[in-house]
Amino acid sequence: MSKFSLYIHIPFCEKKCYYCDFVSFPGKEQVSLYMDNIIKELALYKDRLSSYEIDTIFIGGGTPTSIEPEYIASIMDYIYQNYKTNHIQEITIEANPGTIDQMKAYIYKQIGINRISMGLQSLNNNLLKSIGRIHSSEEFISSYKLLRSTGFDNINIDLMLGLPCQTIDDLINSIDGVINLGANHISLYSLIIEDNTILNKWYKKGLLELPSEDMDREMYHKAVELLENKGYKQYEISNFAKPAYECKHNLIYWKVKPYLGLGLSSHSNLFNKRFWNTSNLKFYNDILAKGKSPIEGEEIIPKDVELVEYLILGLRLNDGIIKEEFKSRFNIELDNIYRKVIDKHVKGGLLYEDEKSIKLTKMGRDLSNMVELDFMP
Repeated sequence: MSKFSLYIHIPFCEKKCYYCDFVSFPGKEQVSLYMDNIIKELALYKDRLSSYEIDTIFIGGGTPTSIEPEYIASIMDYIYQNYKTNHIQEITIEANPGTIDQMKAYIYKQIGINRISMGLQSLNNNLLKSIGRIHSSEEFISSYKLLRSTGFDNINIDLMLGLPCQTIDDLINSIDGVINLGANHISLYSLIIEDNTILNKWYKKGLLELPSEDMDREMYHKAVELLENKGYKQYEISNFAKPAYECKHNLIYWKVKPYLGLGLSSHSNLFNKRFWNTSNLKFYNDILAKGKSPIEGEEIIPKDVELVEYLILGLRLNDGIIKEEFKSRFNIELDNIYRKVIDKHVKGGLLYEDEKSIKLTKMGRDLSNMVELDFMP
């Protein structure tokens, strides 16, 4: 039976962070209607996906834990009743410290959520304030311990590097603190100054003191070394896990497998095409009230485009591209298309190749864009 993964976007949050360019906003008066419409959107796909099994579910945002847990329970109840769910491997919900209480944690556990992804970013309270986070390190620790006491044994912690005025010691202290708490998975991302964010406005006015690019890379390499020494396997450029705790849902994206996105601005890769929803909340609600789909655009994915995406996303993984898997999926040898590109970057020290795979080297992870460009048509 075919499988697919499900992403559900909950755009609501307590306050928009200064670096955030996701479709998210405060506005709890909109929650009830929006969550009803998520169920209506699920209903639109029910028959088309009747022969599919759900593999993983990821409830993201925004901050899904900022809304009442009954809304999440209603969505999960609909999924259980109308989709094939007997072999779901993983159900993740994104959480922010300070937005979880005992009742929420209990309900999440009861409805089958088995993985929590917490947005910490730093244990330095001054850094948290500088990027608009509304929680403190103390609230994070309290939320983390609450989740553990409720029985959640798979918790990811998001951390950021390259923050305004951040030092290597700040980053190492945060990583050490998370490791000491026993996090199963750590995601480590560099700050990117996105358009239409408060940080971008400050950056243009010269009001941000950001670490240099060299310092950013030094932070990254120090973090990788520390995490690996503490038993976390780096399985993707920005992701580290204890054995058997890799994020199964994100691996679906990186391996270009089928997934369906629901809610504002969500993207899907299903039925041999890519499609995406509107980012306009009013339009989303109005169109679903008419029983119609909120899809804003779609495109057929040609095989050559799928092949390139598979290579570029697959190279983010430490295991790289497995040659036999590539041949099985595309019915062609990797060498037949990319021998010159592979030789070039092996010689330049950016790729490593053996009989089974090609993968980025340590230097290649820093310069991955150079490699990706050469794989594009």
